[in-house]
Amino acid sequence: MKLITLKYRIKDSISRKKLIKMGYSINFVWNYCNETSFKYFSHKRVLLSGYELQKLTSGCSNELGLNSTSVQLTCEEYAIRQKQFKKNKLNWRKDNKSLGWIPFKSHGVQYISKGLIRYNKKYFKFWESQPIGKIKCGSFNQDVKGNWYINLVCEVEEKELHKTGKEVGVDLGLKNTATYSDGTSFKGIKAYKNLESKLGKVQRAKKKKQINNIYLKIANQRKDSIHKETTRLVREFDTIVVGDVSSKKLVKTKMAKSTFDNSWGAYKTYLEYKTIRFGKVMKVVNESWTSKTCYVCNNIADFGGLSGLSIREWVCSKCLTVHDRDVNAAKNILRIGHDTPIKGILSNGGCQVLLMCIAKQNQNTNL
Repeated sequence: MKLITLKYRIKDSISRKKLIKMGYSINFVWNYCNETSFKYFSHKRVLLSGYELQKLTSGCSNELGLNSTSVQLTCEEYAIRQKQFKKNKLNWRKDNKSLGWIPFKSHGVQYISKGLIRYNKKYFKFWESQPIGKIKCGSFNQDVKGNWYINLVCEVEEKELHKTGKEVGVDLGLKNTATYSDGTSFKGIKAYKNLESKLGKVQRAKKKKQINNIYLKIANQRKDSIHKETTRLVREFDTIVVGDVSSKKLVKTKMAKSTFDNSWGAYKTYLEYKTIRFGKVMKVVNESWTSKTCYVCNNIADFGGLSGLSIREWVCSKCLTVHDRDVNAAKNILRIGHDTPIKGILSNGGCQVLLMCIAKQNQNTNL
């Protein structure tokens, strides 16, 4: 049995009005926790725990039109976020700005029939696109267009995908979102780039509703594109090795838009949970110097740094092999995933570290 989250869109406008009202009540509970915790911290210099906040809000669910589990989970979530961000006071939840959110536990909802669920003595219709298993917990949430969704964490029995015996190395980049060791690549939809001019016009006109709609469209297009590609990878390959590329430096350069548009974080997140869900293997390895190390003879080229990103093809000075930069990196990443000894690569504490200086000084040393 596995736990998966299923998301369904709420159907009618009457249901959405009920949810908006309950969303305001959740905001009230959150703001009460925020104010109470801050006052307590001002006097005692100690933060209130989720349990203490639950005791203070006990008995208010009927007056607020909520299920008691929703109030408890809101208090618990507030305490978690306080510790996470290390703040004695968090942002207020405003009815006209904050997106609606209503959490609940398994005994707070009841699945009636296909497309119909009961929460707090109220019925909500939704489009049930796939069957629902045993509900463990969940929430209602709102997007920027005002649409409401129900998210159900369900326990389901799923069969693992059949084994193909294939494996692939993945090099994440800007020109192509992902380049694979078999020579293929995934370009991605470049949603922001496609809608950038349209977004600029509505931003200059200060049309907030249209701005939100475009941003939502960009996010949805990215998700759809990455979901399809990661699902294909998991079905086709048993082992997927990904480089640990970081966007922290690139987002501070002129390549920031392209970096965000490629959504490396979402790509790795989706790939990780899908490999777990379908019984496949994903590894994340250190990709340092993989672009400039010849996968044939392990010779290291001389280009590097941000200026070296413009070099897309290069010829190895030792074995004269012509390399596509990204495909070469993907092949090296796959080798590192196998723990294959590569000249210049040293296994240190489970991490793969490429030592260029040692490789140059000890050309004949086997590491």
